[in-house]
Amino acid sequence: MEELFVCPECGSENVEVIKERGRELTLRCNDCGHVWHVTLPKVRKLPMVISKHERSFRGEAELPEGEEIRVGDIVETENDEVRITGIELEGGKRVEKAKVEDIKTLWGESLTYPKVIKVSIYLPKGLTQSFRVKVRRNEEFVVGEVLEVGGYTFRVEKIKTEAKMLHHGKAVADKIVALMGHHIPRARARRRLELYRGYEKEL
Repeated sequence: MEELFVCPECGSENVEVIKERGRELTLRCNDCGHVWHVTLPKVRKLPMVISKHERSFRGEAELPEGEEIRVGDIVETENDEVRITGIELEGGKRVEKAKVEDIKTLWGESLTYPKVIKVSIYLPKGLTQSFRVKVRRNEEFVVGEVLEVGGYTFRVEKIKTEAKMLHHGKAVADKIVALMGHHIPRARARRRLELYRGYEKEL
């Protein structure tokens, strides 16, 4: 885990480590010349279960003792960026927040893997056609826009996010659970969504 040091005198990030002894560092600011000492916190390796939709993988995160971790925090592993979705203590107890040294296992969702959301298209006679699509996590969707997926064109009438149901406005894909709307034959779509074929077939 790479540390970022800021000079306490001038606020510069142009800082050099001039002496290192275990967790004891001597630092010098290359802008103002100020020299000071810091003691790095102990780092603990925590096991982590990282989900990529229907598949889960084991990994670990290196986090400083004394730091509080909350559900929703984003932590970096060796080759991934992960949003924490669960915190487990000894005995299997799940909590919303905990100090690093009290945590047994972290659960999280990979942010480097595309977001997969559900699309429900309402057809005549009460039928519904459902798809799962993969999108960029920063892609925006707007109520009222016309999209195409699997040969069906539809207008987005509702956007279900993790927090609420939207009947107007917009949301970013990373927060969206589902898009819903009626089929509009022969309409011109603003963009086409890509079907999600399952984790194994995405590799």
